[in-house]
Amino acid sequence: MELDFLLRIFCAAILGGIIGLEREYRAKEAGFRTHFLVALGSALFMIVSAYGFSDAMNNELQRWDVSRVAAQVVSGIGFIGAGTIIFRKAENIVSGLTTAAGLWVTAAMGLACGGGMYVLAIGSTVMVLLGLEAFNYFLHKFDKHRKE
Repeated sequence: MELDFLLRIFCAAILGGIIGLEREYRAKEAGFRTHFLVALGSALFMIVSAYGFSDAMNNELQRWDVSRVAAQVVSGIGFIGAGTIIFRKAENIVSGLTTAAGLWVTAAMGLACGGGMYVLAIGSTVMVLLGLEAFNYFLHKFDKHRKE
């Protein structure tokens, strides 16, 4: 069981790190280390929530909801994401929204790994990378047309 848990957090850390490498390559606010840690931490919270209290959960007098910790990860990651969002009043520009959304989805992917849903987590990571790269490609195409 312990090796399975290690595989879950390892998978989450690798997938989060891959997303982080893309953000690092684009010189964004949160890079490899941040995404790596968010994914690993989310997976660990999920594992502890689902399996860490098994002795207490076997008590028929009490009901336990393992999804409560996962829900708190979603709320807590909002605070980290909010720290990446900046509004520059002079230029009337908001930046960091994509980075915040990336952290949010990285936390979800970590929760999926922690729950043992590897295919879902890998598929989500691929979709995130495709979305970020496709957006970047089309953004540059439109910028070239605007400058002409």
